[in-house]
Amino acid sequence: MVKKYTIAFLLICVTSLFANEVQMQTIDVNASIDTEVVENIHGEDVKSADLAEALFKQSPSISIVRRSGIANDIIVRGQKKDNINITIDGVKLYGACPNRMDPPISHVLTNNIDYIKINEGPYNVEDSGVLSADVKIHTLKPKKEFHGDTNIGLGGWGYQKEAALLTGGTDRVRFLISGSVEASKQYKDGNGNDFAEQIQREIDARRVISSVQYQNKYKNLSTYNKKTLMTKLFWDIANNQELRLSHTQNRSDDVLYPSSKMDALYDNSDIYNIEYKAKGLGPYSKELYFQLYRSSVEHPMSTKYRKMAIIKGEITHKLNTQVDGIKLKHTLEVGKHTITVGANHTLRNWDGGYYKNGNPFPSGKFHSIWDTNTKNIGLFVSDTINLNKLILDFGLRYDDTLVTSENLYQQHNNYNEVNGYINGTYHIDDTLKVFAGLGKSSRVPDAKELYWYGSKGNEIGTPTLNNVVNYEFDLAVEKQWDSSIMKLKAFYSKLNNFIAYNDNSLNGMNLPYHAYENTDAVIYGFELSGTHVASETLYVDYGLAYQRGKKKNPLFGQSGTNMPEISPLKFNATTHYDWDDTFSFETELIVSAPWNKYDEENGEQKLLSYSIINIKAIKILTNFELTIGIDNILDTTYAVSNTYKDMILLPTVAPNNTIMLMNEPGRYIYTNLKIPILGLFP
Repeated sequence: MVKKYTIAFLLICVTSLFANEVQMQTIDVNASIDTEVVENIHGEDVKSADLAEALFKQSPSISIVRRSGIANDIIVRGQKKDNINITIDGVKLYGACPNRMDPPISHVLTNNIDYIKINEGPYNVEDSGVLSADVKIHTLKPKKEFHGDTNIGLGGWGYQKEAALLTGGTDRVRFLISGSVEASKQYKDGNGNDFAEQIQREIDARRVISSVQYQNKYKNLSTYNKKTLMTKLFWDIANNQELRLSHTQNRSDDVLYPSSKMDALYDNSDIYNIEYKAKGLGPYSKELYFQLYRSSVEHPMSTKYRKMAIIKGEITHKLNTQVDGIKLKHTLEVGKHTITVGANHTLRNWDGGYYKNGNPFPSGKFHSIWDTNTKNIGLFVSDTINLNKLILDFGLRYDDTLVTSENLYQQHNNYNEVNGYINGTYHIDDTLKVFAGLGKSSRVPDAKELYWYGSKGNEIGTPTLNNVVNYEFDLAVEKQWDSSIMKLKAFYSKLNNFIAYNDNSLNGMNLPYHAYENTDAVIYGFELSGTHVASETLYVDYGLAYQRGKKKNPLFGQSGTNMPEISPLKFNATTHYDWDDTFSFETELIVSAPWNKYDEENGEQKLLSYSIINIKAIKILTNFELTIGIDNILDTTYAVSNTYKDMILLPTVAPNNTIMLMNEPGRYIYTNLKIPILGLFP
């Protein structure tokens, strides 16, 4: 590993030798101390549509849950799934798969993103379910000037992508159309193993059964084929009123998930969004905002490509989910106060069932999730008080949530909670500011955790679960110098009724099997990040994050107290070098400590440390922009995702209970050519 660090630092030193006079990188000193803004997703991560992987590279506090070559999930501050609130242009979207093959973050592509705001902690009252973080994804907006470009991307393992964008309009009406087609074969890890070969490794070691292997005719199947289309229309009805209409389609076919025993036949999603804004309606009115949206996902997964389909017949698990949402809020300014009051309502429907060779299976009990509805009504108010050097924020939210199932034998659950926060940022001087916050937030169990049935008709969900409540305290300090800025954040989160997975089968216990259990826990940690401008041509971004989590008591029938999904110490550093206005070069280093603290009784295992080096160069050639990059330049074999059994991974061979690890991609070379669309309009 010392050699890897040495190579990384040599690359940094080499770039610093080529100092030239160009515009110095600007440090954003006005950014909120408790919020991370990621603005380079659209331009920087041109090689893949996978947003989770892009965020993993850019933020030390974000870890990835690797399931495939695409459609991966994220962990923020040791929490994932519904403990993270994710919105796309304000739209709530959930995946249909109970095994997280289609997490919300997978339904937006990097080439359609303008910027992302990550607000860690329970400091958002406009949405329900904000525990560890609030991730707000903002997609590209139409512009008045006519502009268009096409991107052609090629990479290792047969990766290819074609994308195009066109935007333009008038002073009153603007439009945007963005589309893409993307596909890739199975990537290979640092050992040169593709998906089928990684599975064979586990079979040869007698860790998984042989029937989970891909059939010979499918062993070389592409890992995914993806098509997207995003259309937007912005209309300035009056000088102070705007109407926004948008529709986003995602269509993915044949997405392979080698560490699971099923693959997705397809994964289709639609997002319809209507937004209305009116500003300056009165002497105190700053903005009136109304939103109406619908998001839907359809996701059938199947054993079609595996050997078990020949042995036992093809099992398909078909699921769909839909969210209808409405939000109304009004922001007004009174003296030093900026006050927002509002209400929102969401209705999520989730339904799924099992089929064997196209017929409902098992007979009479084929539902995995029996047409459930989660209905939420929320009222909220927030107030920002600007007292010159001190900015205070207050927020209060009331939630009334009802979760019901069509199954008459499953109980209905009603949850009521009052949440809120208070935080403040104090500017000691022009170069130093501190932040402190105290908040409470909650989220209700989802239909899988409450009502899920397995393919054998066995009840796995726990219908008596309580909602999770998070009490959190945050501290942060930010210091600016002439050529650098540094931020240190720390948090302590006390979780009441955290919903944990309990794998009683590991202890050989003969108990009624309900997989989910409420338990009290704590998670705490810190993050150090910053930017240093070494010269007018060279600057460095860096970040370091650490979390630790403990259950107050072991789960029923267990003895361990380590929290699951608590990623180890992680360090990110990126050097940016600008030769001139036409050429730039980046070197990226990602380092992780070994994963030594893990929830062994519920499937997790020790992961080794790793260090990864990525490089990228961008050259502007007249009217073209060429990007060439190499990820994992040393071809390291490593794994980022642990094997927590809240997801169904490959079945183990008794008595060996070690779950299959999914290795990350090995050395990957890619290129992208961006071509402006010229001469189409006068």
